[in-house]
Amino acid sequence: MKAQVDEFQAAAAQLGVGLVVLSAETDEDIKTAFASLTQQHIGALVIANDLFFGGHRDQLVELAATYGVPVMHFQREFVTAGGLMSYGPSFDDGYRQGGVYVGRILKGEKPADLPVQQFTKVELIINLKTARALGLAVPLPLIGRADEVIE
Repeated sequence: MKAQVDEFQAAAAQLGVGLVVLSAETDEDIKTAFASLTQQHIGALVIANDLFFGGHRDQLVELAATYGVPVMHFQREFVTAGGLMSYGPSFDDGYRQGGVYVGRILKGEKPADLPVQQFTKVELIINLKTARALGLAVPLPLIGRADEVIE
């Protein structure tokens, strides 16, 4: 994790953007992290793909709205629950890939002979209703590149 944080901070420095890393392991940690965002005048948040955060979707979306913080999530379900935007793998596409593999196995291929695959499609989902509530104007080129826009 430390090496990944160092990479993110180096990339942010190249872009001339400040980067603050917050971590959370409990519900209370999440609340504290959001409170510190406003105290530190942090303008936006990116939530990393993590099983813990995935299980706290509603709390994260609610706190983002309460504190007025624009958040980039890692999964579409955050955006359909009211989050601002997500950029991450298409789980629907992953399920389709899994179905193809099941079909190949049922036709006689050995599972051990099938290559390991990663997600091949990522998707950008934007919630314009949330953007308006935060007072944000989403640029038209970004809207045009989105895989789904929630009005």
